[in-house]
Amino acid sequence: MLLTVSGPPGGGKTTTAVALAERLDLEHISGGDIFRAVARDRSLTVVELNELAESDQSIDLELDRRLQSVAIERDDVVLESRLAGWLAGAQADFKFWLDAPVEVRSARIADREGGEADVIADETRRREESEAKRYREYYGIDIGDRSIYDLGVNTSRWDPDTVIDLLVDAIGRHNPATDEGKHSIPDIELPTD
Repeated sequence: MLLTVSGPPGGGKTTTAVALAERLDLEHISGGDIFRAVARDRSLTVVELNELAESDQSIDLELDRRLQSVAIERDDVVLESRLAGWLAGAQADFKFWLDAPVEVRSARIADREGGEADVIADETRRREESEAKRYREYYGIDIGDRSIYDLGVNTSRWDPDTVIDLLVDAIGRHNPATDEGKHSIPDIELPTD
């Protein structure tokens, strides 16, 4: 089974994807972990790599190629990243979008990484605008289009265990006989260098 977990920073992706993988005995692969590996491969910090990505398309492409290859080659994974649902396309059995109001997400990031929530909220908005622009330019993706996802959850409404229960319940209630089919999205062809 290939599941994708996507959403904005602080939306609960990692917490949910790790727990979902454990619950369903699947491997968890994180875009954030791959991003950190790319940073190590380039002898950069994560912050330096993120700043460099603003002007160097090859960084996003390298990360997204790695994620897409996982989605194509594996079927025993919870794949977590902002673009996981798009990159996996029709390969994914279920695509989940997790979100929360920016104030909630900023407070989570501040708790996790330190800093002032209001400053982080501003940085988060700027980061999301930058990413949306890059995704549109690089791949023709409108990250705001949620129609490709099987289920969206506002993670500020429930505790993490309840969110997992919701996702597992949705998977368990799937009935192939009444399923009208996965949302068909075009395969994303990542540009070559």
